[in-house]
Amino acid sequence: MLGRLFLSSGDLIADRRYEFARDLQLRGDLAAAAEVLEQAIEVAPNFASAWFSLGEIRAELDDRDAAVTAFEQARASDPSDRHGAGVWLMRLGAAPVTAMPPAYVRSLFDQYAPHFDNELTERLHYRAPALLFKAVLAVRAAERKPAFFKRAIDLGCGTGLGAAAFAQNVETFIGIDLSPGMIEQARATGLYAALEVDDMTAALARQADSSADLVLAADAMVYVGELAPVLSEIQRVLMSGGLLALTVETHDGDGVIMGEGLRTAHSADYIHAAVATAGLSLAHLEPASPRTEDKVPVRGLVVVAAKT
Repeated sequence: MLGRLFLSSGDLIADRRYEFARDLQLRGDLAAAAEVLEQAIEVAPNFASAWFSLGEIRAELDDRDAAVTAFEQARASDPSDRHGAGVWLMRLGAAPVTAMPPAYVRSLFDQYAPHFDNELTERLHYRAPALLFKAVLAVRAAERKPAFFKRAIDLGCGTGLGAAAFAQNVETFIGIDLSPGMIEQARATGLYAALEVDDMTAALARQADSSADLVLAADAMVYVGELAPVLSEIQRVLMSGGLLALTVETHDGDGVIMGEGLRTAHSADYIHAAVATAGLSLAHLEPASPRTEDKVPVRGLVVVAAKT
């Protein structure tokens, strides 16, 4: 299990009260935990970790307004938003659904990195790379083209599970991820010719026009809200006939929402429109679950789009 991000207040009394409150929270005594956290905040008004935990408790107690206030204070106390208070604000409808704070994503996956593969495969039954590989094979078969690619870009590459699924079908892999910890794990696989620590859109902007014939994004777009910027860069980087293969989580409504698991979910209609707007041609879209959460398959879509 992941450890919990803690940013010291710089005051020993406040920090100890936070630790006591967290113990109460884990025991289920939420009202008492909230009271102790408020005491900690009185001592250290800019205590981001205390504000964030208080927001979680208020949300669990269905006190939305108080939760929003606490999360706003957590974000103000740590403008880089390493806890992800902004994600909660999106979830509570207090902020538009946009890309998640890079510092939050980096912190989350740096913690995950040492045991990421086991966590995904053993507990979450992660299958996004296998689903993408099957879909790409089907698209290539329908096109009567070989499913072999000279240069592929793996967005949100993590530890390299996507590259591993396509290893026999790709000559050269480039990996991009926000987390240095994940990049370190990916480097150890020997599957990548180059690896970059950066936001996927910014990293793609440095790639040459028409320089890749495959772009993968296995379970990476759940940390992105509006897809237009990244899809535009993907379209530019893909060569004619190249493929984009990605998974998203989905929902029955319109547009993009922040799901209960604090990951974005994109509707099928949104994907259709976003792909077309980017100048790509949708070649494959089907419902499929990329992972399990709390022993329940997460609803998702497997998408393959082509640059004509």
